[in-house]
Amino acid sequence: MKKYNYKIVVFTDLKESLSNTLKSTLSLAKMINGEIGLFHVKKASDVVNKENQLSAIRSINSEYLEMENRIKSIVDEFSKDFGMPITYSFTIGNLKNEIAHYINEEKPDIIVLGKKKTKLFNLVGDNLIQFVLDQYDGPIFLTDENNILELNNELSLGVLNGDEKSSITGFVQDLLLHSQKPLTSFKISKTPNVPKINQESKKRSEIEFVFEENNNSIQNLSNYLSINHISLLCLNRTNKRSKNDSITSKISDVIDTLNVPLILMGQSNNTL
Repeated sequence: MKKYNYKIVVFTDLKESLSNTLKSTLSLAKMINGEIGLFHVKKASDVVNKENQLSAIRSINSEYLEMENRIKSIVDEFSKDFGMPITYSFTIGNLKNEIAHYINEEKPDIIVLGKKKTKLFNLVGDNLIQFVLDQYDGPIFLTDENNILELNNELSLGVLNGDEKSSITGFVQDLLLHSQKPLTSFKISKTPNVPKINQESKKRSEIEFVFEENNNSIQNLSNYLSINHISLLCLNRTNKRSKNDSITSKISDVIDTLNVPLILMGQSNNTL
């Protein structure tokens, strides 16, 4: 049996965006030697709406069978196309309770969530990304609907507001092995003359851009990500406060504005 370095779980609502989410996740898993599990929660209120107990039981059994067939079909298709196994599980219940239980029991190394075109943080009223941030201290991979992480040598990795020591750890080092380009570091600070390339970064094969902190900072960052063809951006989310902490202390705008896959690294007490 193959030994994997990382345990990855995809939390999914089985909507249309799942296809691109799985493609990006499979690429990530192949680059870092990770195993993938898929987990789906169906709200009980969406299944049981009858007062009769027997009818409710029949509805639940029917829904389980339907979910089994649907998820198995999806998993089999992607496993075959990518030559990589995907395990799966599902349940009916309270979304947040079931996800919290899964995290506690399965202890994944990386959690995957798909970004939406609509406002992220009112996901059917569940505010799921913030909930996972509160429940989980490890890395969270946020896939993008339109920009898929591809498994090839064109990977261009970026880091937002993180130093090299804290950013290039664990599986990020594995990702860099698949990139022929230097790490690109983006910082947002109160320095007036920006953006500029930090000359010190050249000593460590890293390109660094520094932006002035203002109302357009995140949009300017988004433009530079596009210009520099960044395919994956890592955002450090730590408990340590710093002079560049303002952008990471409220990351909802970052996630909503940036059109690239994101990896939110490390423990955080931040809010969206």
